[in-house]
Amino acid sequence: MTSRLAKAFQEASQLPEELQDEIADWLLDDIEGEARWDQTLASSPQVLEKLADKALEDLKAGRTKKMGFDEL
Repeated sequence: MTSRLAKAFQEASQLPEELQDEIADWLLDDIEGEARWDQTLASSPQVLEKLADKALEDLKAGRTKKMGFDEL
């Protein structure tokens, strides 16, 4: 465990139990989501490659525009 994560857990341990449980639920959901994402990417490399090729094709053809996250 990194020192930063250990510090976060130490700080969280001082919070009320209800809030600790909320943080734990959020963290566990995030970890599960990461695992699902990794599994999805590993099980479909051809699909990901096709999507990347399409994105490059669209970029080269001028069918894309640069946007920030707040403009999506």
